[in-house]
Amino acid sequence: MRFVDLASLILYNLGRRKGRVLLTAIGVVIGTAAVVVLVSLVVGLQKNATESLWGINDLTSIEVYPGYSQVSVEVKGGGGDGMWQDSGMKYITPSAIKEISAIPGVKQTIIQDYLQTGMELHYEKLTSWGNVTGVNLEDLADMGLEAERGTTELTKGTAVIGSWVPRNFYDPNPRPTDVAPEPPDLLDQNLRAILIKYTQDGQEVRRTVNIRVVGILKETRGNADGNIYMNLDEVTAYSEWGRGKRIDRNKEGYSMLIVRAEDPEVVLDVADQINTLGYMANTPQSYLEGINSFFQVLQIIFGGVGAIALLVAAIGIANTMTMSILERTREIGLMKAVGATNKDVLSIFLGEAAGIGFVGGLGGVILGWGASAVLNVVALSYFASQAASGGGNLPSSAASTPFWLPVFALVFATVVGLLSGLYPALRAATLVPVNALKYE
Repeated sequence: MRFVDLASLILYNLGRRKGRVLLTAIGVVIGTAAVVVLVSLVVGLQKNATESLWGINDLTSIEVYPGYSQVSVEVKGGGGDGMWQDSGMKYITPSAIKEISAIPGVKQTIIQDYLQTGMELHYEKLTSWGNVTGVNLEDLADMGLEAERGTTELTKGTAVIGSWVPRNFYDPNPRPTDVAPEPPDLLDQNLRAILIKYTQDGQEVRRTVNIRVVGILKETRGNADGNIYMNLDEVTAYSEWGRGKRIDRNKEGYSMLIVRAEDPEVVLDVADQINTLGYMANTPQSYLEGINSFFQVLQIIFGGVGAIALLVAAIGIANTMTMSILERTREIGLMKAVGATNKDVLSIFLGEAAGIGFVGGLGGVILGWGASAVLNVVALSYFASQAASGGGNLPSSAASTPFWLPVFALVFATVVGLLSGLYPALRAATLVPVNALKYE
């Protein structure tokens, strides 16, 4: 039998029993719509979760901190492989930086060190504090940071500040009727920085330095937003003044090292090698992988819940096809008598079952897509009202339907229909023509 004849016969048979086909397909519609809506909801939650992560702006960066290294030692008289023992703190010393830089896949290493003494910032009558960070760079663009205003280049006596730094300034002597001051415009302004330390007998010692703000960074939603970046040598000099002695980098090392990999694909491997050396390596990719793994499991669970409805629909399809065979037994015998083969009969009934699954899947995809859109409108309206009253960020969507989901749902529903009709179709194909013609 030609494919065109087979297809037209299947459509004709489905059209003869529109009511029964429609009622059977409703179960598939509900199951398919449930799969689309539930999976879309999980994808939307995953999208919002990843978008709301702060500081995930460079997937090639790895933050490295000092850590403890462990060595294996033999235990006399004991079995096994011995035991692990701490060999001491692993500091980020110049030799350690060379060791890390030699790891395959490492593109760049950037030293960061924090100010190790107290500091007050003053601008006109406003006061603030500062997270002063020294970097061994002439241009913060090498860290992937961009200037919203001014420049990212660092020179002696200058600083580039994060977007949130101006918000920290306040009036230390406000009047009861005063309102909170607006964040000052610090670009190209001189800040009076007062360094503070205490002697052994508890006496406070202050030192005043001037810092010129040459750039304000774009908001990153990360640590950079609250940092004041300065030249590493200057920050080291201020820290040595606060501590009253020189800092031996070969013994104490630096506070943190930023390692940039050549490609995001090798970031996790580089981080594992750094951890193996005894340092603590954190990378945004590890957080993203954990989140994505969790939501992938959630997609399977939610999709499985929707698939239960499809399983119930599959039983309905099997029942409908079985009843159809009983009603059309003489018709099947007549088809075989005029030359139809078992394969032809099997193809007809499998095609009808798959057709019911396809029709139901198509309706379920349309219904699920529409329900997801309605859910988005309702949820975003609710979130907008909550954000207006209590603040917070507005999510971009409540449910997000990826392009592959409708295609997968339609194919899955069709396959469910095909498998549901397999047993009834085999029964029809194996009927003896003579007995089928005698059937009343």
